[in-house]
Amino acid sequence: MANVHYRIVEHEGGWAYKVGDVFSERYATHDEAREAAERAAAEQMLPGETEDIEYQDEAGDWHEEVSPGKDRPETDVTG
Repeated sequence: MANVHYRIVEHEGGWAYKVGDVFSERYATHDEAREAAERAAAEQMLPGETEDIEYQDEAGDWHEEVSPGKDRPETDVTG
């Protein structure tokens, strides 16, 4: 199972949460950024619908897979 880490960081004169190299919008306070990160982390863990996925790889070959709606990552918030 994948893990998604949300980190609270200073950003553009305020605060944001960061996942990998991607920043959220800027928040005025650390507490606001943390609350937003906790909401996003909780939503990421919610189960969805099982869906069929079709995609084309770099070689141009098409693939079909089933994405189970219960296959959700674990999340945490730090900072």
